[in-house]
Amino acid sequence: MPYGPSQQRVIAVLSDGKPRSHKTVVKESGLGYRAIEAVLKRLWELGFILRTERPIKEHQEIFRGRAGLKRNLRSYHLYALRPKGTDLLILDGHRFLSFKKRPKRKLPEKSKARLVFDFLRENKDSAFYSKEIVEALKDKGVKPYDLMPNVRRFESKGLVYVRGYRSDARETPFKDGYLLTWIDSEKPRDKAIGEAVERTSKVLENNPYETSIIARIHMIRDQILTATKTNDIVSVDFVKNKVGGSEAEVERALTRALQLFPELKQIKLFDAYRYLYHTSMSEAALRAAITLKEKYIRKAKGRANRIGHNWEAGVEWFIDEFTTGAHFWTQKHRTGEMDPRRITVHLMKNVGKRRNNAEVDRIWDVTPGVFAKPLTYVLECKWGIIRREDLDDFLNVLRWSKEFGVDTTEGRQIKQGVIGVFGGSAFNPNENVQFRDGGKVSLASYAARMNIQLLRAADFNSKLREKGCSKKITVQQICRVAKNEDEVRHILDTIWQDVKKSEGILCALSNKNKELYEFEQMLENV
Repeated sequence: MPYGPSQQRVIAVLSDGKPRSHKTVVKESGLGYRAIEAVLKRLWELGFILRTERPIKEHQEIFRGRAGLKRNLRSYHLYALRPKGTDLLILDGHRFLSFKKRPKRKLPEKSKARLVFDFLRENKDSAFYSKEIVEALKDKGVKPYDLMPNVRRFESKGLVYVRGYRSDARETPFKDGYLLTWIDSEKPRDKAIGEAVERTSKVLENNPYETSIIARIHMIRDQILTATKTNDIVSVDFVKNKVGGSEAEVERALTRALQLFPELKQIKLFDAYRYLYHTSMSEAALRAAITLKEKYIRKAKGRANRIGHNWEAGVEWFIDEFTTGAHFWTQKHRTGEMDPRRITVHLMKNVGKRRNNAEVDRIWDVTPGVFAKPLTYVLECKWGIIRREDLDDFLNVLRWSKEFGVDTTEGRQIKQGVIGVFGGSAFNPNENVQFRDGGKVSLASYAARMNIQLLRAADFNSKLREKGCSKKITVQQICRVAKNEDEVRHILDTIWQDVKKSEGILCALSNKNKELYEFEQMLENV
């Protein structure tokens, strides 16, 4: 018999043979909840009572006054007095069993934490992705969810270096998980950490295309190193075109490259144009490269360049407006900044400074009649005074181009049906062309003899006068005021629809683009 009074009171409650729950025994015995819990467990272990094989689950509703009716799922066991000579009792469909000690679980020789710990320590000269470690230890029972919690504990103790893709506020894994490597505590701390970082960097270099951003970062670094070897600095726009991807993706990769490789530096020229270089470049070479780039920016980004491109758009607009059936050629360029109507032709022979290729401003086809062969017009534009060498250079480009030139018994000539058009803001009226036989003709007559049509700004201004524009509105003024080629087209379209608004449009654009004019003035004065 039980020897304690509490145990005897519980036996007395169960002596009628009816099974009772823990809650019912507490109510009938008058003992506390925790006391009954300990007594029932003790009596079951000693073999005086039996317990249901599985807990009983039932839904119950409890009224909580103003809180309303609460519903929950109650789980409990039933207890019954053990009959002599049996360890099994079936009552009301429930199986009651006696207590049996569970066999002790055989623990593995090494815990999963120890397996991970030993793997990193034994391979301390290498770095591994987390997926690789799981794959190596899966035969020993290590699961993916076992790895990182243990690794984070080792990291907090300074034993393991964990590397992922770092942003400003957080770190995320690479494609194959985090990079992990051992930190040798027997070495000086700075040296051990430096070696750990070097090991992970080596893995990333051997797998540059694991993630798109890693690939872009290394491409950016390669472009900068290549430029540095030639004592040059590289523009951010060039890097973006070379690397590829959206604007946001390339900017993100560029920011990360500057963070990961402190030897890569960025400078701004004229506080507007970004360039990149490597610190291995000498100061003298850097100053020389900056001087060359500033000269290029003054030429390529200055006022003359802008007006020159605007003049091309202006000539194109008048040709498109007054040429019936004109079909312009288009070409996809590597950079989105170049107008698709600007065409690159292939040269059979170098012309001037042009090697292999040359650019012409516009090309369009016109079919005069149903049975007539189409005529191809090739346009070259120049802002400023046009001289004979300009016409000869254009003529040679047409002759030696693969698309428009042809070999004849008289030498290289322009194909039949191809007509050159030269658009100039002004032609030198005092320049004459003298031939070997002593003959002398004007520049305009020389162009006509070479089958080149000349388009002057005065020709376009006369069209504006016919439309009703005042003498204050000229094509030259439109090219000077407009920010880019699109604005030139927009101005001419608007003027053509409503001539009365022309002066107001130019005045508004002049105020709008004031900062651009000031910047161009700054480039000229620096």
